[in-house]
Amino acid sequence: MKQLIGPSTAPGPLDSLAGTLEVPATAESGSQPPPTQPDTAPAPKAAPVQIALVALGVVAFLYLARPVVLPVFLACMAGMTLKPLIRWLSYCHIAPGLSAAVVLGLLVSAAGIGFFQLGRPAMTWMNEAPQHLTDLRQRLQKMVPAARRFSQAATAVDNLGATDEDQKRAPTVELKTSRFPDIFNWTGTFLVGLGETLVLLYLMLASGDLFLQKLVRVMPTMGDKKRAVEISHEIQRKISSYLFSVSLINLGLGVLVSGSLYWLKVPDPAMWGTLVAILNFIPYFGPVSGILLLGTVGLLTFDTLWKGLLPAGWYLLLHLLEANFITPMLLGRRFTLNPVVIFVFLIFWTWLWGVPGALLSVPILVSLKVVCDRIPSMSPFSELITSESNSIFENLKLLRLRKPGASAESSASIS
Repeated sequence: MKQLIGPSTAPGPLDSLAGTLEVPATAESGSQPPPTQPDTAPAPKAAPVQIALVALGVVAFLYLARPVVLPVFLACMAGMTLKPLIRWLSYCHIAPGLSAAVVLGLLVSAAGIGFFQLGRPAMTWMNEAPQHLTDLRQRLQKMVPAARRFSQAATAVDNLGATDEDQKRAPTVELKTSRFPDIFNWTGTFLVGLGETLVLLYLMLASGDLFLQKLVRVMPTMGDKKRAVEISHEIQRKISSYLFSVSLINLGLGVLVSGSLYWLKVPDPAMWGTLVAILNFIPYFGPVSGILLLGTVGLLTFDTLWKGLLPAGWYLLLHLLEANFITPMLLGRRFTLNPVVIFVFLIFWTWLWGVPGALLSVPILVSLKVVCDRIPSMSPFSELITSESNSIFENLKLLRLRKPGASAESSASIS
C-alpha cells in the first residue's frame, strides 16, 4: 500500500510532481514488507537498421570529407611509424620539436631528390606513351602472328556494314580541348594535401604524447584509462613494425629489380625499380600492375618475345620469393590477417580514396584488429579479421556426441 505526497487539494509547489513522488506507507502489524523492485533496466540494444544507417553515414562522410579526412589519416599513420624514432631521439636529450623537424627535413629532402632524379625520365615516358602503345601493337603483331590475324578479323567485323565509299573516306580529325587545366588543378590539390599532411605530421610528432594524455584524462574509470594506453601503444608498435618491415622489403625488391634491368640493358632501370617498389606497398593490385608494366617495357625494348617477357618473369619470381618466404619470416605471426578481408578492405578503400586509400587499407585493418582484440564486445570482429583458427574451433572439431551408456574411457578421450 502506498500514499501520494501532498494530499491537500490546494495547489502547491509540489503539484507538478504529483503522481511521480511516492513513499511507502507504514507497514501494518503482522504484514510483510513489499518486495523491492530493481531500479535499473537493461539498456536497449541498437537495431540492425540503426547500425546500417550509422555505417552508411560514416562512409558518406569519409567520401565527401575526403580533402579534410585523408590528410589526417595519412599524418596519423606516418606519425605512428615515426613515433619510435622520435622517442629514441628524446632519450638522447633532443627536444621533440627539433627531432621532428630534423626527421621530416631528411624525409622531404630524400623524396625531393628522388623525384627530381627520376621524375624527368618518367615525364618523358608519359609524354611518349601514345607512340609507345603504337610500337607495342606493331611489335606484338610481328612477334605473335596470331595477334595480327586477330586484329585483321576485328577490323573486318567493324567494316561489315560499311560501303566501299565509307572505307575509302579519309578519317576525320577531331580536335580535343587541352587537359592542362585539369592537370593543373589536380597538381594544386595534391600539393595542398601534401602540405597539410606534412604540417599536421610535424605537429603530431612535436607534441609527443600530449593527445594520449588528454585521452586518458577524459576516460571515466581506471580500467578504461589503462585500456586506452594499451591500445594506443600496441597500435603504434604494430603499425611502425609493419610499415618499417614492408619498407625494407620493398626497398630490397626495388634494388634487385633495378640491378636486373640494368644488366638486361633496359632504359632507366632505377626509375622502373623505384616504381615497382612503390607499387608493392599495395597488396594484390600492386604486383599485378608491376608485372604488366615490366612486360610492356620489355616488349618495347627487345625484339623477341621471350626476351621481352624476361623482366616481367624475373620480377614475378622475386615477388613470389618475397611473398612466400621473406615477408613471413620478417613479420612472422604478428600480422595474421584474413586474406579475404584484406582484399575486401583494399577494394573498399581504393574506391573511397583512390591510391592513398589502397596504401592505407592494410594499416587501417591492423589498427582495427588491435582495437577488436582489446574490447571484449568486438571479439567476433577480431575472429573474422584474423586468419588463425581459434582454439575453440579446433576443439569443436574434436567434439563428438556422447552416446548413452558410453564408457568412462571414451568420455575421457572426448574431453
